[in-house]
Amino acid sequence: MSANMTSLPPLPAIGARASRSRVITEQDIVQFANVSGDHNPIHLDEAYALQTPFKGRIAHGFLTASLISGLLGNELPGPGTVYLGQTLKFLVPVSIGDTVTASVEVTAVREDKRLLTLRTDCVNQEGKLVLTGEATVLYR
Repeated sequence: MSANMTSLPPLPAIGARASRSRVITEQDIVQFANVSGDHNPIHLDEAYALQTPFKGRIAHGFLTASLISGLLGNELPGPGTVYLGQTLKFLVPVSIGDTVTASVEVTAVREDKRLLTLRTDCVNQEGKLVLTGEATVLYR
């Protein structure tokens, strides 16, 4: 084994899990709109959003999904994680004031390439699944 490989952290085992929660705020939505350039009025204009089937403003789907990115890069597998792919299904809208808990679980490990597959879910404070998907990452 090369010296480079011996300095790499161990790969997490299948079944390893991590989660983190965040309350979605007005400021989160406005900042995400500014960073992403997505100024859809469903996210920013209450009068407009009241006329939609959601009956109010909702968070950007990718704002919710970004909680998964933070979890992967900071906790599991952690620093050194490189995103290779992510599937997402948006199931329930997230509103201002909702508490979203993102969770990841390792479902497959390819040791020779240091690739991990993880189930990725987000639930709200009522336990409703708002987003689900699968991530593929490289862990160095």
